[in-house]
Amino acid sequence: MEFKITLLPGDGIGPEVIGEAVRVLESIASKYRHSFHFQERLMGGCSIDKFGSSLTDETLADCVASDAVLLGAVGGPKWDDPRAKDRPERGLLALRKGLKVFANLRPVKVHPALADGSPLKAEKLAGVDMLVLRELTGGLYFGFPKGRDVKDGRERAVDTLEYYDYEIRRIVELAFKLARGRKKKVSSVDKANVLESSRLWRQIAVEVGEKNPDIELEHILVDTAAMRLISAPAQLDVVVTENMFGDILTDEASVLAGSMGMLPSASLGEAGVGLYEPIHGSAPDIAGKGIANPIGAVLSTAMMLRHSFHLEEEAASIERAAESAIADGVRTADLGGKSTTRQTTDEIIKRL
Repeated sequence: MEFKITLLPGDGIGPEVIGEAVRVLESIASKYRHSFHFQERLMGGCSIDKFGSSLTDETLADCVASDAVLLGAVGGPKWDDPRAKDRPERGLLALRKGLKVFANLRPVKVHPALADGSPLKAEKLAGVDMLVLRELTGGLYFGFPKGRDVKDGRERAVDTLEYYDYEIRRIVELAFKLARGRKKKVSSVDKANVLESSRLWRQIAVEVGEKNPDIELEHILVDTAAMRLISAPAQLDVVVTENMFGDILTDEASVLAGSMGMLPSASLGEAGVGLYEPIHGSAPDIAGKGIANPIGAVLSTAMMLRHSFHLEEEAASIERAAESAIADGVRTADLGGKSTTRQTTDEIIKRL
């Protein structure tokens, strides 16, 4: 089978981890007789430097015309001026909008061999295997009005938290669909005691739950969810929440796995191109040192094979290989080890 993949390595360690992820995909192509055609484009700070835009129309068009997009990371101190008209993160939001992806899937699984790498006690981590769904198209990041002005002689900033019913319904329905293949439990996270948008969220979650009586539904306030991620994470299976809550909670959940470098993600829409990326940032302090953890990027390719290309066997083989390498003691610096980025990938490829 043939697939066209657009690579957006981005900034910092992005090019390093994407390079390793490509090596894994090339090994899969050889083993299973697939053809992956890669095209590389600029996005983020590097695109600002060259084109004056974090995401050009041409790059977005190339992404839309692909079968899937693999992204590294964007941003860094060089482009961190809050007064700048364009920032690397703006390109990421524009990419998600252009690809019409609405659901960000972030699996969080704790490998027993890495339990000591988490600040939590090992007994708290036993059995942790959750999937967090973050809504991507609404909320504070996209609502209007948005901006800064002067009112009554005072500088003011405004962001609007806005959600439409259909935006909530489609991601909650996806959560129930995915829960049916797991433990049949959905935890819907909101702030319905304060926010009108969360009251609509909860209302729709209840409606979807009534149509899926075989799936357990619980409602959790976001502050309680933050606490339960630390105090009782194994109680959670499929978690669904709005944009900003999901952004914050999944970074918190990454601590369970021992490092943000371990976690992949997939951003999906009702149809079209999927966007795959590790959840970590650009980590400019370690860029170019060859010590970045490539596992989040590698596992993102497994999600790509599963969700965009429907190659379950190939996806599972990558996940097993990564788990085997971890179990055998392969560790990059973020996990307290001395394996380089390339050595880590070598060990994964050996086990495919």
